[in-house]
Amino acid sequence: MTGFICIVTETLPAGLLPQISEGLSISPTLAGQMVTAYALGSLLAAIPLTIATRGWRRRNVLLLTIIGFFLFNCATALSSHYVLTLIARFLAGMAAGLAWSLLAGYARRMVAPHQQGRALALAMVGAPLALSLGVPLGTLLGATVGWRTAFWIMSAMTLLLILWVLARVPDYPGQSTRERMPLRKVFHTPGVRAVLAVVIAWMLAHNILYTYIAPFVAPAGLGGRVDLVLLIFGVAAMLGIWITARLVDRHLRSTVLASLAAFAATALIFGLASENAIVVYLGMAVWGISFGGAATLLQTALADAAGDGADVALSMNVVAWNGAIAGAGLLGGALLEIWGVTSFPWAVAALLLLALAIAWSARSHAFKRGRRSATGQVAGH
Repeated sequence: MTGFICIVTETLPAGLLPQISEGLSISPTLAGQMVTAYALGSLLAAIPLTIATRGWRRRNVLLLTIIGFFLFNCATALSSHYVLTLIARFLAGMAAGLAWSLLAGYARRMVAPHQQGRALALAMVGAPLALSLGVPLGTLLGATVGWRTAFWIMSAMTLLLILWVLARVPDYPGQSTRERMPLRKVFHTPGVRAVLAVVIAWMLAHNILYTYIAPFVAPAGLGGRVDLVLLIFGVAAMLGIWITARLVDRHLRSTVLASLAAFAATALIFGLASENAIVVYLGMAVWGISFGGAATLLQTALADAAGDGADVALSMNVVAWNGAIAGAGLLGGALLEIWGVTSFPWAVAALLLLALAIAWSARSHAFKRGRRSATGQVAGH
């Protein structure tokens, strides 16, 4: 639920640009910066906030992030000043940065070690659900009852979540002073940099295509069916999460390699036949399945590699992930301007082959063979 609220809060303005620009008397371009401000907050705050709160009890940190969403979504709904709205969005992004750093480690602590991958997969369901269902529903609500009401509904959902956490979610202690690893030591832990490199390459590839999906599918005559194209992707991503949940604890390495290879093959086919609507629809399905479990696979690998520094490593993941989103917007825009949409599949394939090479070679510490054990090490090999 927290992941769902993170994603919907981030992307809601993208579907409401005309209403927001009219309501605040600004251009759609300025309204679009509400998404940028949120991403910037996540990018800048994830690591320092995670380090500052790692000694706190875990439920208190979770509640802090959710209360942040409640307050800043309320402020966005109330604000009639553009600068104040941007500040509220930046602060909401800070809450999201801390939330994403916390959620994976929290979910892993709730279950036995051999179930950690599956628990993380379940905890991550909110993200693709938000992308496939939450954003279109939010856009529909905004168009029918107004953009401010859409943010009020998000605040009401957040209030219910606070009550739910207080009633049902178990608490755990934070790290003691002697358990806390310095940022530099976590970064240099064997395996951590390899996983982060795969995160950056994979998410750059994904977001180049996802951000510019409308112009990409237009040559296939699907410019007016972007909603259907994204729905296919979203449903396939849900299937990908289900598959990942069944495989992550026993076959993490092979699932990562298969996912990257499937997406790379899809990108190459897109490069050869992207003007064929059937190819695009089928490609979106394969892409969705291969991407659905990405967050689970990469966060599991990163937490296993980092050990006691998992929370700090996962905050680095937030920075890498959001940095890749921002970088993909710039890189995809440059590709579109210089070479057009036909260049997208080849750039995406190149990035995925790079990620595949890194994951393939990082078998000692990052993406290990065999079943995960209590320490995140590999049993049986």
